[in-house]
Amino acid sequence: MKFQMRINKFISSCGVCSRRNADNLIRNGKIEVNNQIIITPGLIIKKNDIVKYNGKVLKLKNDKLYFLLNKPVNFISTCFDKEKRKTILDLINIKNKRIYPVGRLDRNTTGLIILTNDGFLTNKLTHPSSNIIKKYTVLLHKQLQKSDENKIKKGIILEDGFFKFDEIIISDDRLNIDVTLHSGRNRIIRRTFEHFGYKIKALDRYYYAGLTKKNLKLGTFKKLTSKEIELLKNL
Repeated sequence: MKFQMRINKFISSCGVCSRRNADNLIRNGKIEVNNQIIITPGLIIKKNDIVKYNGKVLKLKNDKLYFLLNKPVNFISTCFDKEKRKTILDLINIKNKRIYPVGRLDRNTTGLIILTNDGFLTNKLTHPSSNIIKKYTVLLHKQLQKSDENKIKKGIILEDGFFKFDEIIISDDRLNIDVTLHSGRNRIIRRTFEHFGYKIKALDRYYYAGLTKKNLKLGTFKKLTSKEIELLKNL
């Protein structure tokens, strides 16, 4: 079977950017095929075509790995821990390849975290301008008072500035709280509730950048599908 691929998909597969951004590069005359500038995003390239971006020849990268992990408690979201505590890499046995977590979850926080060796995607998901949506379930040690709920919904001033959840949903027992946010500020959920004197008994991230925990048990992981990877790149 002969190799054929749309130029925008080829650029994305080389790790340059998403397909959508590849279309912009093409329209802006940033891409050359066989030493000629092309402006057609739908162009089909063949095996021997030479594609360049900024004068550099692009080559397909087949060594990219993408995993989604449902992290349990007592695991550190790093590749190495000086105190020799368990890390999330202990849950994923990958030989001869180095992968890294995208962002972090506290040791006592459970839930979704991506691991990959795709530096472009990592930078994209962790950059503040990306506004990646995350959803958590919070279990408090006592009922959330209505007065505190109203203050939290309006937004509060913490030591590093103003913060407001994108959405907050209170359960009938007022112990379980669902929060949605795009901020990447350190321990922002815990600090928000601690500000009002609440202790968090459990904190779980069940949604991250369009990905969910469906069929992913605590402590297990899966490879991301090509569709899920494309979703992340196009955010």
